[in-house]
Amino acid sequence: MQKYSFKNDYSEACHPHILEALVKSNLDQQNGYGDDDYSNEARELIKNKIEDQRADIHFVSGGTQANLLVISSVLRPHESVISAETGHIFTNETGAIEATGHKIHGIVTEDGKLKPEHIQSVLDSHTNKPHQLKQRLVYISNSTEIGTIYQKQELKELYEFCQSNDLYLFMDGARIAQALTSEISDLTLEDVATFTDVFYLGGTKNGALLGEAIVITNDKLKEDFGFHIKQKGALLAKGRLLGIQFLELMKDDLYFDLAKQSNLQAMKIKSAFQKKGFKFLSETFTNQIFPILSNSQIEKLSEHFDFYVWKKRDENNSAIRLITSWATSDEVVERFLKAIDNL
Repeated sequence: MQKYSFKNDYSEACHPHILEALVKSNLDQQNGYGDDDYSNEARELIKNKIEDQRADIHFVSGGTQANLLVISSVLRPHESVISAETGHIFTNETGAIEATGHKIHGIVTEDGKLKPEHIQSVLDSHTNKPHQLKQRLVYISNSTEIGTIYQKQELKELYEFCQSNDLYLFMDGARIAQALTSEISDLTLEDVATFTDVFYLGGTKNGALLGEAIVITNDKLKEDFGFHIKQKGALLAKGRLLGIQFLELMKDDLYFDLAKQSNLQAMKIKSAFQKKGFKFLSETFTNQIFPILSNSQIEKLSEHFDFYVWKKRDENNSAIRLITSWATSDEVVERFLKAIDNL
């Protein structure tokens, strides 16, 4: 039997509704570069959902691309960005941000989330201006790279701190749907739009073939953003392919239904580990979980399932990362629960 992969939430191609929509619209002639009817309708849907008709919406192909476009467009040559050390831009983007000439200040955090005091510590160590860099942007992920989420009050406090310190706040939303539909979340999409300057809705990790929707709410960041997209090769001639996908994801809240399903399956697995007495690297309620297992237990699970060994705890134990997707079936979960029970 082929191993089932819990390595990521984009092993499957896309939700069938998206394939059907792509096939149905295949021979429909449309304008290029995102000025097609599907993209325009998807933009209006997103504006309605965030309750901001003045927001600018741009569709791009991937998360690293979205991060690179946003951050490089915001920062001037002498400016830098602050991130948790677990942040995707700090750990997994091959120095994409640094390659544009901008330093990332990485901060060690226990739960992958930034707090005002974290940012203040960076500001306090960079007071010798103009001899030191000017911090200008704060980067956060929701959900974070270790599966934790921001609550409304946390995001509000972070945003207000950024405003009072002349900083922009940017949320990486590769898994924003999973964060917002978590059973413990009190944050809404409207809240995210209110308490950030720019964020994006991740499609790649939530049922789309590919694509992210960058949402810019701060007027200062809107001007000339289209030039950055084109210059960095991110403006697709067949932009309709992205617009159609987000139209399908957004029109009947399929986007959030898929995230709920992936979270549900992960929580079943989390519960099984808890019942057996296993500990976790972080307390998560999204589709990412990080149980700590012995080397022999990891080897046993690896016989029939694929996953990442995420962080070594000591010579005998490591945290593994398990990610469920919108397509993770009840049958697969049941197989995995039996494997856990046999550990």
